Amino acid sequence: MGMERQFTSTCYILDQDKFLLIFHEKHQKWLPPGGHLEENETPPETAVREVLEETGLEIEFVLEENIWVDDWNAKSIPRPFSVLLENIAAKGDEPAHQHIDFVYVAKPNGGTLHDGKWFTLEEVEALETHKEIFADTQKTIRKLAQDRRPSPKKHQTFQRADQQTPL
Repeated sequence: MGMERQFTSTCYILDQDKFLLIFHEKHQKWLPPGGHLEENETPPETAVREVLEETGLEIEFVLEENIWVDDWNAKSIPRPFSVLLENIAAKGDEPAHQHIDFVYVAKPNGGTLHDGKWFTLEEVEALETHKEIFADTQKTIRKLAQDRRPSPKKHQTFQRADQQTPL
């Protein structure tokens, strides 16, 4: 039989150009809030609960849905930004295992911050990879920061075929 797998949810919280991270005592690294799914809990419910428990903030997901269903027999739940299979090393009595991690992106919309620190992209990049922060955390924040930058406007001119100049 393979390694035990556990379901978790993680949530990157964005506010303007800053990202909220908490210092994880077990891993001794800066990480986004998150934790294990409880019985009968959906991954987005876990993300909301863990953010509130760990930081004191209420959140609103940044949704990127292909389709939203709200029928009597099926309802959409927020889709994760990504899903990771993470290897967790043995520590103490806990054997090595894997996390199937549903990764969400959200904005704060209430509550009071009681734990965590807001980082700019530059501050995240300055953290020592693998010692102070996991590489996947830096990569995700880099991608989120890139996606939030305004892209240059591309102007395209379209002409009807009968108005095009022959070459």
